[in-house]
Amino acid sequence: MTTLEIRNARGLDGAPVDVRVEHGRIAALAPSLPGEVSGAGGGVRQIDAGGALLLPGLVESHTHLDKTVWGMPWYVNACGARLIDRIDNERQWRAESAHDAGVASLALARAFLAAGTTRLRTHVDIDTDAGLRHLDGVLGTRDALANTLDMQIVAFPQSGVLERAGTAALLDDALARGADVLGWLDPCAIDRDPKASLDAMFALADKHGCPVDIHLHEPGEMGIFSLELMLERIAALGMQGKVVVSHAFCLGELDAARTEAWLARLADAGVALITTAPPSRIVPPLMACRRAGVALAGGNDGIRDTWTPYGSPDMLERAMMIGLRYNLRRDDELEIALNCVTYQGARVCGFDDYGLQVGARADLVLVDAVNAAQAIVTRAPRRWVVANGHLVVSEGVAV
Repeated sequence: MTTLEIRNARGLDGAPVDVRVEHGRIAALAPSLPGEVSGAGGGVRQIDAGGALLLPGLVESHTHLDKTVWGMPWYVNACGARLIDRIDNERQWRAESAHDAGVASLALARAFLAAGTTRLRTHVDIDTDAGLRHLDGVLGTRDALANTLDMQIVAFPQSGVLERAGTAALLDDALARGADVLGWLDPCAIDRDPKASLDAMFALADKHGCPVDIHLHEPGEMGIFSLELMLERIAALGMQGKVVVSHAFCLGELDAARTEAWLARLADAGVALITTAPPSRIVPPLMACRRAGVALAGGNDGIRDTWTPYGSPDMLERAMMIGLRYNLRRDDELEIALNCVTYQGARVCGFDDYGLQVGARADLVLVDAVNAAQAIVTRAPRRWVVANGHLVVSEGVAV
């Protein structure tokens, strides 16, 4: 692998920084590396960043690559407003249209890479209609991009488990076949038996020794009850630090005292949160999570699919949505939004060897901005993107 040197970049603190990449790792990081930028030679490729802002590779913590119609004909959405309407509509449309999760996920994953996302967690639908067909498609995408995109796959029962006999066995098969994480959702509202649902979830996770990422859309006291049952099982099974709750709308509906108490319990159990910062729903309180030591990362959820026409594979845009949702206005506050799609994303998902330090995997993004705030609000053009030491965008053009 060619050694790559990046000169004349600017760090988030405004200071000049040069980077040397060798064998897919950051080998040196300093205000000025020895030598001059003089073009390629001797197996060294050199880039003059011209003062571009250096960011770590962006992290997508929650998306659904398998569902997207990215780059396909426009999907006309006439679906009902309830959660179950959207679940049933999607399952029917995918069956009738023969939607190809492999083709769809590859197109969207490549777009993520071109926009600087180098680590990504995607949920993949597992149900008794499609079996493991969608999983097989996304496994193919993971293999195709293995040299550049670090992808985690969540086996996700979008239609529920207890109401559809055979789903638990399919999830078992999906984890054996290569899914990294067990997904779940709404043990009360969808499965209608929270004790049995969560017992099944933790039994599967315990069997495979894998982490859990549960969609919890349940509002108010219903959602809090589900969290209570989860914390009991986390303690009993020793699964501290292995459970992530996506959405967790219920945590945004509590008064300040109950919020503080619940976040302390989540911190003790090592439970992390992921938000998509939706404008239409109450969200977990970002600043309270930070004070309590509860990691909170950001993701897109679905991107241009049967659920929503919105979203894009640009994590700087998602950071802007986080900033808007949480009323982050100061430049230093917007650094928190960036953190949700960089370091917090890596922490929540468990991506190893991440960040701008010597020895880390070389995932680098250079953008036309003076600081994080400008990068976010302008969705600054990606001039260069390095993924696992490979140059995947050069001078703004995907390689």
